[in-house]
Amino acid sequence: MTEPTKWVFAFEEGDGKNKKLLGGKGANLCEMTQIGLNVPPGFVITTEACLAYLDMPDRTLPPGVMDQVRDQMAALERKTGKGFGDPDKPLLVSVRSGSAMSMPGMMDTILNLGLNADTLQGEIKATGDPRFGYDSYRRFIQLFGKVALGVPDELFDREFEEVKEHAHAKQDVDLSANDLKEISERFLKVVEEHTGKPFPSDPMQQLEIAVKAVFNSWMGKRAVDYRNQFHITPEMANGTAVNVCTMVFGNRGDDSATGVGFTRNPGTGENELYGEYLINAQGEDVVAGIRTPKPLARLTVEMPEMARQLAELREKLETHYHEVQDFEFTIERGVLYCLQTRNGKMNAAAMVRTSVEMVNEGLISKEQALQRVDPISLEQMLFPRLDPSAKSEPVAEGLPASPGAAAGIAVFDADRAEQLGKDLGQDVILVREETKPEDIHGFFAAKGILTSRGGKTSHAAVVARGMGKPCVAGAEGISVDVTRREAMVGGTSFKEGDLITLDGSNGYVYIGAIPTMDPEFTAELSTLLEWADEAARLEVLANADTPDDARLARKYGATGIGLARTERMFNAVERLPIVIEMIVAETPEQRQAALDELLPLQRKDFRELFEVMAPHPVTIRLLDPPIHEFLPDEHQLERDLADLKVLAQSTRGMTALAGTMGLLHTPENERIAFDDLRHVMDPMMVEEAIAKKETMLRKVRALHETNPMLGHRGVRLGISFPEIYKMQIRAILEAGAECVAAGMDVHPQIKVPQVCTKQELLRVKSYVDEIHAEVEAATGRKVPFKFGTMIEVVRACMRAESLAEEAEFFSFGTNDLTQAVFSFSREDAENKFLPLYNRSHILQDNPFEVLDVKGAGKLMKLAVEWGRSTRPDIHVGICGEHGGHPASISFCDEAGLDYVSCSGPRVPVARLAAAHAALAHKAV
Repeated sequence: MTEPTKWVFAFEEGDGKNKKLLGGKGANLCEMTQIGLNVPPGFVITTEACLAYLDMPDRTLPPGVMDQVRDQMAALERKTGKGFGDPDKPLLVSVRSGSAMSMPGMMDTILNLGLNADTLQGEIKATGDPRFGYDSYRRFIQLFGKVALGVPDELFDREFEEVKEHAHAKQDVDLSANDLKEISERFLKVVEEHTGKPFPSDPMQQLEIAVKAVFNSWMGKRAVDYRNQFHITPEMANGTAVNVCTMVFGNRGDDSATGVGFTRNPGTGENELYGEYLINAQGEDVVAGIRTPKPLARLTVEMPEMARQLAELREKLETHYHEVQDFEFTIERGVLYCLQTRNGKMNAAAMVRTSVEMVNEGLISKEQALQRVDPISLEQMLFPRLDPSAKSEPVAEGLPASPGAAAGIAVFDADRAEQLGKDLGQDVILVREETKPEDIHGFFAAKGILTSRGGKTSHAAVVARGMGKPCVAGAEGISVDVTRREAMVGGTSFKEGDLITLDGSNGYVYIGAIPTMDPEFTAELSTLLEWADEAARLEVLANADTPDDARLARKYGATGIGLARTERMFNAVERLPIVIEMIVAETPEQRQAALDELLPLQRKDFRELFEVMAPHPVTIRLLDPPIHEFLPDEHQLERDLADLKVLAQSTRGMTALAGTMGLLHTPENERIAFDDLRHVMDPMMVEEAIAKKETMLRKVRALHETNPMLGHRGVRLGISFPEIYKMQIRAILEAGAECVAAGMDVHPQIKVPQVCTKQELLRVKSYVDEIHAEVEAATGRKVPFKFGTMIEVVRACMRAESLAEEAEFFSFGTNDLTQAVFSFSREDAENKFLPLYNRSHILQDNPFEVLDVKGAGKLMKLAVEWGRSTRPDIHVGICGEHGGHPASISFCDEAGLDYVSCSGPRVPVARLAAAHAALAHKAV
């Protein structure tokens, strides 16, 4: 005969480690009971019962559940010497939810279950305290009415406040027993009027209804929203358990109390008992804000013996769980009960501090310390964030393109941002429809960037991440009018000079200035990351384009540069005109002249990077984007030309007028003033500007491509215009030679983008070999370097064994590789259909944020395997934005990569994630 399913476990018999079955709260109650803590007796109804109930079309409890509940209630009667429904010695219970993962406030609790007209009198008789009895009864009616019967809180609150007003009571404790009796009677009427039925009086019926209500709460809006917000999957927590526990009362008089505590301060991590309590109150009074609770430190004055026992409880909890605990307690008539405990939720700074201190105290190991800190949470310590105490509603939401928070005045063009931000020292937010390379000086001056178009790999997003500045991109609810210097947001707007606030961590935009909190890179974080480096297998490098980027990356612990994007170096205001000259050049000679101007500038760039990073490697990617990206937009050029032609007509008119001035009786001083103005409005200068703009417009049209990201870019550009790549290669090697001459240990690495065949690598390698020989001959110095390729094209993955014949290292560019694998344009996908795909679970994650291990990941594994079959010592890493994402880093560790490279501010996140990955794979 088949054993009946066990749906219910007493606290003495449940497995305290099985949170999936018993929920976190239930498992802890079992474990606390079994280690000897004073826990009120009770039992747990399993999450399996919840799932079975929710699967029932008519929402009935599975067969056997209530039989087992009745057996457990009989056991509670024996343990307590009370009877469930007994009018003389009534047994009252609490009914609480509890899933495998802590979801505070997301599901519902019922207290004092078992009270009715008869048991209420028994409770009053047993305690000799009518006020206590009626206080417990009115609480039960309201909680049960709201949670189990769906009666709105407001209906109860209205009746409560009326009685309170008639009694002239300032606080709840000022209400008499008769007041509370009247409130109880009013509450019973509220339930009957709202539901059409009298309040249930049978305790066992009350219990069954309450169990169903807790199970139903798993699919309630609050719980579903919480799971969605924090990405809690069914594998992590599925269903809620029900915890039925004997009631103990903190509202039995001045020798009773209730409170919540943390074994350490959750805000700072300080090793002190932290929490609050109320005398003569029940648990919900502490968290509901009805009365102002007192800090636990005061308990030593009001209840010294209870304070001593509480300190002992704190010690026992941490010694047993080896974790900071968040616990609830009740003191009933001088007896301390521990009602529940769970791992305490803390901010990142507190989590890091407690991790390090608990290792030093011998409570946990270094490995446990590393594993208890979520890598992503470190962003709280690396970027400014909004003050959580500031309450404000966002007016718009875009893509969280670069984390951090910033407030400043809205400015609608880069020149103005530089003028106000850099020159006048004001905090500015650069607001654009989209940004282009020529806006770079505005980025340097701005505190944050907001765009109404673009995705997480847009120019604005990538540059802001590299600089560590907050950015909200693709805020399509905002209509930016650069001409009017105004942005419309629904029914409101903000103009240039108005204060706005960005939160780049969640994509929210606020009107007005919201206070921010500065990040703090603490000594404890440095210690934790040193332990992470000891545990990790993967190296962590940085994507850095400037010396300042490189210095920040080193400060955060990067062991080299995995990606230096040379195109960023072209964006500086003083260089862009030279780059444009190079692009619009009609002959190789004209192009070479511009390149000759750029050579010393690039050489200086590379030398500075080598100096900052020595002795670590610096990997420089040769020019990648299509060259038209450095030119103004075609429509902008057309508008500029139209304006210039109007201006040309005006200047010609002024020249004609100047010629007739001598025929007029014009005073000498006016003729001089007019002549000065005419020289400023020089017709030749205007004609020259028109000619320049027309040349640029012709070049923009000539360079136009239907799909530029799949067109003339990367190595294809370098082979079409070899003089561009040769200039960059010479600048790298000459900078290396200068550093060697200065006695520095430098390791340049030359990386070729967009490669799909070995023949492309051979062509570029021929440039490198030729120039390398020339530089060594000219300087008399041996210049070490490595030559490698980006792997970002599907064919490159398929031909990895061939590419490895020439490449000494592979660097996966997972942004482009993901676009190729999915045939998605990232910006279009993120702004159009990807959110729908994620909400509809067509795709579990955004593949541009979380590496697609089933598609792009498989290609990467094949490329690693095939590349190493040709060159076993080939160095392999990743330099896309995935290089800073913990789940993606875990995959990189599993796939056998040697390093990850990410933006400098994410280096600490990657260091800790690399340690997590190594420890996880070590445990398998």
